[in-house]
Amino acid sequence: MKRLLLLVVCSMACAGLLLSAPAAHAARPIKVGIIDCYSGPPAVYGKDALNGFKLALKDINKKGVLGRKIQFTTRDTKFKVDIALNMAKELVMREDVDVLVGTINSGAALAVSAAVAKKEKVPLIVWISKSERITGEKGHRYVFSCGENTAMAGKAGGVALSKKPYVKYWIAGDDYEYGHAIANAAWRNLKKLKPDVKVIGKSWWKPGEPDLAPYITSILAKKPDAVIFCTGGRSMTNVMKAIKATGMAEKVPIWIHTATDHAVLKPLGPEAPEGVMGTMDYHFYYPDIPANRAFVKAFEAAYGNPPGFPAFHGYITARFIAAAFRKAGSVDKEKFINALEGLKIASPVGQIEMRKCDHQVVLPMYLGVTKKSPKYNFAISSNIITLTGDEVMPTCAEIMKARGK
Repeated sequence: MKRLLLLVVCSMACAGLLLSAPAAHAARPIKVGIIDCYSGPPAVYGKDALNGFKLALKDINKKGVLGRKIQFTTRDTKFKVDIALNMAKELVMREDVDVLVGTINSGAALAVSAAVAKKEKVPLIVWISKSERITGEKGHRYVFSCGENTAMAGKAGGVALSKKPYVKYWIAGDDYEYGHAIANAAWRNLKKLKPDVKVIGKSWWKPGEPDLAPYITSILAKKPDAVIFCTGGRSMTNVMKAIKATGMAEKVPIWIHTATDHAVLKPLGPEAPEGVMGTMDYHFYYPDIPANRAFVKAFEAAYGNPPGFPAFHGYITARFIAAAFRKAGSVDKEKFINALEGLKIASPVGQIEMRKCDHQVVLPMYLGVTKKSPKYNFAISSNIITLTGDEVMPTCAEIMKARGK
């Protein structure tokens, strides 16, 4: 009798262990590894994106995803490609993350995409880097983008400039992947729409170059009709300060993608130059719709300031991740990718889609001109014109051609 009772108890214990194993596995959180720049000048963008991601995650984790929480781990790339690669490998090999997210540096995004995401078959969602090659020429199954890219920005800039009477252009900017990508995209689109335009000169400097006044003085001496600046995170503040100090915007028309962004303009305060044309995919004050007002209100309550475009990108990245895992019904990387392709979600700017053919989010672009606002103590974008995602994105056929397919 005692032996029978012992067998029953053992059987129940074993059954309990078997039942608890799936439960324990189900309790494992969905792990997101974030590689981005959290030191030096570009950190303002990395931190803004992270804050947007955390804001969305706070709401998502109230109900969870597939009975799990989403957790994240960050690594500082220090704006270095080699460090970004090492950090991505560490997150995949040691932390066993389900998804990689990052980064502000386009060169780093391309390197991680090829050497880690594609090689290890781990999905990478790029949230700030803007080189069109990420989801275009170098795109593949394991890389996605939740931000606008240089093809979209360049087309928006090209459309705007083609309607102006300018013929002689000077191109200047950061001598790295993003700088050359935005220059190529803007010029390619402008030339297509207005064949008589010509480049009379170019200037390139290292990213983050502190003193750009000598470059501007030299450019002005050449008397171009207009200037296209191709500067990214590390140089945006410097170039805007130099434009203000030299009075350049009063002497020659200027277009810079992200010149109208809040993250660029607010730190400058009264030192922001007026009259600079810029394009952006998000403004906390535009579009003035309930979804955007709610996002801004929640972000300001959490962090004490309005969100910039990186915060918007971080926010929708978290939303896409949660929605894709729910649709997949499993924490399986391949099923996650299948679910993310073509997925549509609600966002602060309305419904947006992760396009299936290239894994590029379809976003509107807002073209405007910097202007001081009596409502704020910094400049904002004025006279905004909205270009839809379909108007500024390359076609799927063009993407396949760029990939050699």
